[in-house]
Amino acid sequence: MDIKIKAIHFDAAEKLESFIQKKAERIARHNADITDVDVTLKVVKPETALNKNALIRVSVPQHEDILAEKTADTFEEAVDLCFDAIDRQLKKKKEKK
Repeated sequence: MDIKIKAIHFDAAEKLESFIQKKAERIARHNADITDVDVTLKVVKPETALNKNALIRVSVPQHEDILAEKTADTFEEAVDLCFDAIDRQLKKKKEKK
């Protein structure tokens, strides 16, 4: 599994990157078909509360990509909400099979 983290207009801290890695690996344990996880982080203007945006795209072969985008107070919270949404989407796809 390939994990790509892109921080737009800022440098992501090592702590944030390791947090994202752990979350992605946890999702991959539940679904071994995942090949890529693309994470895009950006700060939404204006600089107020709820201005951290995370967009996560998970690639699964022979299926459409799974997307989740959330905005929260911190990047960790936004990433956590995104991975929760992706987990729910993966479970729905599994149930349909």
